[in-house]
Amino acid sequence: MTKAELVNEMAIATGFDKKTVGIIVESFMEGVKDQLAKGESVYLRGFGTFTLKTRKAKIARNISKNTSIAVPAHKIAYFKPASEFAEAVR
Repeated sequence: MTKAELVNEMAIATGFDKKTVGIIVESFMEGVKDQLAKGESVYLRGFGTFTLKTRKAKIARNISKNTSIAVPAHKIAYFKPASEFAEAVR
């Protein structure tokens, strides 16, 4: 499902116009992104938690050139679904 399809589904379900729903969806995504950029996590009861995970520095291999590459430590966004969410998907 694309963001446009999500906006369309939400507009139909709520009765709001697509433009308003699009602004709300965009604001939600910006809010999550801003909180993660600050190092905070976002917890949505019954849905899940958006957090940051830190990956350690490591040495990787470039197989095509047969060389080693140093990959520095970095952070990645991670989503852990709530148990209710996981059960609904199963």
